[in-house]
Amino acid sequence: MRNTFAKQLTQLAHDDDKVMLLSGDIGNRLFDEFKSSHFDRFINCGIAEQNMTGFAAGLAMQGFKPFTYTIAPFCTTRCLEQIRTDIAYHQLPVTIVSVGAGLSYAGLGPSHQAMEDISFLRSIPNMNVFCPGDSRELETVLRITKELNAPCYVRMGKKGEPLVHQKPIINYEIGKPIKLFAGESVCLLSTGTILPEAVQSIDLLQNSNINASLYSFPTVKPLCNEALSDIFEKYEHIITIEEHSLIGGFGSTIAEWKIDSKYQSKGNLLRIGAPDDFFKQAGSQKFAREHMGLDKTNIHKQILAFVNGASNEN
Repeated sequence: MRNTFAKQLTQLAHDDDKVMLLSGDIGNRLFDEFKSSHFDRFINCGIAEQNMTGFAAGLAMQGFKPFTYTIAPFCTTRCLEQIRTDIAYHQLPVTIVSVGAGLSYAGLGPSHQAMEDISFLRSIPNMNVFCPGDSRELETVLRITKELNAPCYVRMGKKGEPLVHQKPIINYEIGKPIKLFAGESVCLLSTGTILPEAVQSIDLLQNSNINASLYSFPTVKPLCNEALSDIFEKYEHIITIEEHSLIGGFGSTIAEWKIDSKYQSKGNLLRIGAPDDFFKQAGSQKFAREHMGLDKTNIHKQILAFVNGASNEN
């Protein structure tokens, strides 16, 4: 994803001379093309992420469209005051781009993991939250954030994420999900880089004689009321899947919508995400997902138990 980000942002900077890139002292070689084309619009802010965020707010006040970029917890948790008060309060067009969200940096321990960032950022007024599931969704999201003229958070993976969409996404509308598979009574809602695990769990469910739908949600905030109403009207079992804490994340957003909209539907809701605990072991993202129940096998098991349990109750 980070290679796609560098390439896409370079193109956006070609098209708009107000686009600027601020880096928290990472990705220097990654942005060689950007720097060679727009050397006066790239600023390495060093390991001073709070200052980088405040600096971006100042640039936005002068008419620029700054993008900040560094490892997920360092551009979110470390900078919450600056994001809230400098950017969101003034409704400034700053896009905060995190690399390695979720368990991407699981090998470096909890300091480098970002399992609470959706919760933090979506609770801030005026903030738009995007969690692209692959590089195609990222390309679309970056184009949107440049034109949105509002505070945005873009939650990326790191590198090597498989493509789910084989073609560019055309005419995407902010807040709306993208339907990837059409099924019957069971529907999976996924956001972010765990999307490929959700896709593979569809195959496992088919082997268990469950024909499930799958929607990808590149946007977590705002959500499309009409699309969610259609989903809850159509499906009996609805499952959210995310590489984030169950507290305050994507699943919480869907549950809150269901309660606040007073939507009377037959849909049962299951949230699949990380437990309320730190992952203190060291290992790859794959290893961490397996231990936290977020790999395709564990997702499949949880969905089977949920669907069969609900069916038995009926």
